[in-house]
Amino acid sequence: MHQLLHLIFEIAAFAVGYTYFQRLRAGKGDPIAEEKRVWIIIGAAAGALLGSRILGALEDPAKLAWDWRALFVAFNNRTVVGGLLGGLIGVELTKKIIGVRSSSGDLFTYPLILGMMVGRVGCLLGGLEDNTYGVRTDLPWGMDLGDGIQRHPTNIYEILWLGVIWLVLLAIERKWDLRPGARFIIFMVLYLEFRFAIEFIKPAPKVLFGFTAIQLAAEAGVFYYFKAWTEPKSLLVVPPEADRQGT
Repeated sequence: MHQLLHLIFEIAAFAVGYTYFQRLRAGKGDPIAEEKRVWIIIGAAAGALLGSRILGALEDPAKLAWDWRALFVAFNNRTVVGGLLGGLIGVELTKKIIGVRSSSGDLFTYPLILGMMVGRVGCLLGGLEDNTYGVRTDLPWGMDLGDGIQRHPTNIYEILWLGVIWLVLLAIERKWDLRPGARFIIFMVLYLEFRFAIEFIKPAPKVLFGFTAIQLAAEAGVFYYFKAWTEPKSLLVVPPEADRQGT
C-alpha cells in the first residue's frame, strides 16, 4: 500500500509540474523555439532518470563491493539530488548539440518546486520503505513511520523548505530584475545546501570524509555555481549608468 501511494504521488508530481510549466510557458512566453524546447525537455528527463539512479546506487557503495548483484538492486534507488544534477547535465549537453545558448532553466523552476513538494508527500506516505526517513528524535513533532521509533519527518522539512525557496524567489523578483537563468541558479544553490544539511539527520552511510554520497554530490552542484554564490550581484540585471544616476 505504501509503495502504491508513493507511485501515485510520483506520477502526480510529474503531471502537476508539467501542467504548471505549460501554463507558465503559455502566459509568459518562451525565448526558446518549440522544437528545441522539446529536445531540452527530453535531455532533462533522460539526464534526471540516469542521474537519480546512479547517485542512488552510490548511496551505499559498500554493498556493491561484496556482491555485484546488489548493483541491480541499488540501481532501483532514486534520489532527487541525482535527478537535478543529472537533468542539469542532460540539458547542457542537449543545448550544445542543438545550438542553444540562452538559459533554459527559469521556466522550469517553479514547476520543479511544485512537483517536488507533491512528490515528497508520496515519500512521506511511503514510510520506511521509501528510505527517506530521518534518525530518532525526542522532538514533539517526531513521527513513527511504522517501526515504533519517533523520527525526524525529513520529508516535511523538505516540503517546508521548498515553500521557503518559492517565497524567497518571489520576494527577490519583486525587488530586483534577475538575469536569465538566475532564478534557477538561486533555487539550485538553496536546495542543494538544504540537502547537504538535512543528510546529517538521516541514517545514510558515510562514503568519504564523513559525508554521504548525496552530500558530496550536493556540494559539487553548489561548486558548479561558484560565481553565482560568491558574487550575488552577477545574478542581477544592472541598469545603465544613466539609470543608476537617475538621469
